[in-house]
Amino acid sequence: MAEILVPHLGESVVEATVARWLKGQGDQVQAGEAIVELETEKVNVEVAAEAGGVLEQVLHGEGDTVKVGEALGVIGGGESGGSNGAGQAPAPAPTAAVAMAIPAEPVPTPAASAHTSAEDVSVSPVAARLAVEHGIDPTSVHGSGPGGRVMKEDVLSRVQPPAPGPGAASGARSAGEAPALPAAASALQAASRASAPAGDPLGRPEERVRLTRRRLTIARRLVEAQHTAAMLTTFNEVDMTAVMEIRKRRRDSFKERHGIGLGFMSFFARACVGALKVFPAVNAELQGDDLVLKRYYDLGIAVSTDEGLVVPVVRDADRLTFAEIEKRIGELATRARERKLTIDELTGGTFTITNGGVFGSLLSTPILNPPQVGILGMHKIQERPVAVNGQVVIRPMMYLALSYDHRVIDGREAVTFLVRVKELIEDPEALLLEG
Repeated sequence: MAEILVPHLGESVVEATVARWLKGQGDQVQAGEAIVELETEKVNVEVAAEAGGVLEQVLHGEGDTVKVGEALGVIGGGESGGSNGAGQAPAPAPTAAVAMAIPAEPVPTPAASAHTSAEDVSVSPVAARLAVEHGIDPTSVHGSGPGGRVMKEDVLSRVQPPAPGPGAASGARSAGEAPALPAAASALQAASRASAPAGDPLGRPEERVRLTRRRLTIARRLVEAQHTAAMLTTFNEVDMTAVMEIRKRRRDSFKERHGIGLGFMSFFARACVGALKVFPAVNAELQGDDLVLKRYYDLGIAVSTDEGLVVPVVRDADRLTFAEIEKRIGELATRARERKLTIDELTGGTFTITNGGVFGSLLSTPILNPPQVGILGMHKIQERPVAVNGQVVIRPMMYLALSYDHRVIDGREAVTFLVRVKELIEDPEALLLEG
């Protein structure tokens, strides 16, 4: 027998949440095959089987918190088999919620034969809990998981708003409606409602959604950043005319040569590197009473995903060409949205750039990404009237924001850093000299 252990998850990551089991108990698994997916505060990690056999025990269900080195399940050498036959993996002891949600006796349904029972249905713990909360019999739900396992999404697909009518009090059901839950499950559901905070007094619908580990971590770190750093923000605006003209002239040839579009981010990455070389304190980290000045430039690029903001790192940005920066940012953004980033790709940045302009933000105050002491915020490009050589002209302008830790960086440094970024963007040829 072999235990499935929580692997090392990266620096400072000591625990994770069981996101989903990719194999069901009793399933045959091959060595090297992914069995379970873990959600950490940074990335999702698939845990593979170190040996082939049968998944005999699942020790932690979906939604459970586990620590590095803890056993998730057990793989044995038995055979994956049919119903209740010899050699079938023993069922794990269910949690209280599962035990109440799935009755031991067969529950007849209009759409199933009298022989259908909970023992024939594999239900994930999260799905079982949702079934209890929404008054759904899990044995009546078609499972889309491995081996017909009922997953969270399967239960949610059955959730419908209540439609009480004149016959509601009589307990009558129309054909095809899910049967009532057993008394124990109904009691658990009632207790859950009693312990939950009161909803809308007018009875209007509400939805309670549990935050993911990643969302909770983002919330905690943002609050920590505001509580531990003396954070200030300085603003400026930059004329994007020169950069936009270069992109217009070079867009087609650049893409034909390098296979990727020429975006704005590569210009700002190079401009930030140039400014960081002049003002090294902005590329530093405060460690106790020491200021660690980083002589390398690993730029964090904020990427929005369905599960929140992540900041993958472009290593040694000072050594990369425009095309290499664009390619690396594109690769990291794609991996972030596909939830395939590694821990190493999310750690060790020295300075961060975030672009709220892609969502239409005109101005904002970005929050520091600890332990970094500076972050640049880009915003929407908007045509505005500006004075140039005594004449009012219309130019594509962008507001820039630099949030910084005042414990390390004085206002003069912060303002002149941002001015240097502005100068390099407005005179893109200077970016070549800064390289």
